[in-house]
Amino acid sequence: MSFTQTLKDIEQNEWIDIPAGWLQGRTIFGGLVAGLLMHKAVTTINDPSQHLLSVSVTFVGPVQEAKAKMTAEILRQGKSVTTIEVRLWQDDAVQSILLASFGMQRESSIHVRNEIQAPDYPAVDELKILPKNAFAPQCFQQFELAWAEGHYPCSASDKPDFGGWFRFDPELHENRVMSVADLMILFDVWPPGVLPMFKSMLPASTLTWHVTYVHPIQHQIHDWFKYKVVTEYAGEGYATEYAHIWDADNRLIAISRQTVTVFA
Repeated sequence: MSFTQTLKDIEQNEWIDIPAGWLQGRTIFGGLVAGLLMHKAVTTINDPSQHLLSVSVTFVGPVQEAKAKMTAEILRQGKSVTTIEVRLWQDDAVQSILLASFGMQRESSIHVRNEIQAPDYPAVDELKILPKNAFAPQCFQQFELAWAEGHYPCSASDKPDFGGWFRFDPELHENRVMSVADLMILFDVWPPGVLPMFKSMLPASTLTWHVTYVHPIQHQIHDWFKYKVVTEYAGEGYATEYAHIWDADNRLIAISRQTVTVFA
């Protein structure tokens, strides 16, 4: 089953088939899981005037390439803001939970534009697109990444963090208008910020993920975006990091914060 067909099934059914080609080790890529949950939230609310404000995802357990049940509950629908919870179930257990707030734009006298400026990376055609080799997770095949700063994962670097350009692979994904579900999937393709410090291939996975959306998405899925991650703290088997995503015009789109489990 294709990714686009899975999205259509979410709109019509409670049970879906997780599409093939998205494995990350022995489980499904967390970005895809978050994107499926987000699509369920958007279609449940079904109100174009409600824009995503923020979302939190907890990856409770591993999601397998199999059938999954998705349930959604609108917790509160106020005059401006709607809060919704979506759960993904497999084997009669909750494996992932999304909690999101959508809201309508309101008039306000408060205006602050203290946004972090986009890094001045070289153009994509001046950089090398990372090869899709056998050592990369299966889900990596769905995207194109061009490293612009920092060290590669598992390079025994004495410093974490990196940044670069990224997008969906045009050879695998037909161009169309990007949704917030698409952006959730794309956003998560970068590995944890501490991975350059790894000396060998060892596990690291997101435990909790919070995203705040700054500017509405007005893009196609073939468009390039910039990404930069900063690790604030790592120790005792966990890491805390934040990241920003900008479009090609250096417009800040979203801010991410993750708690990562580290097995190195």
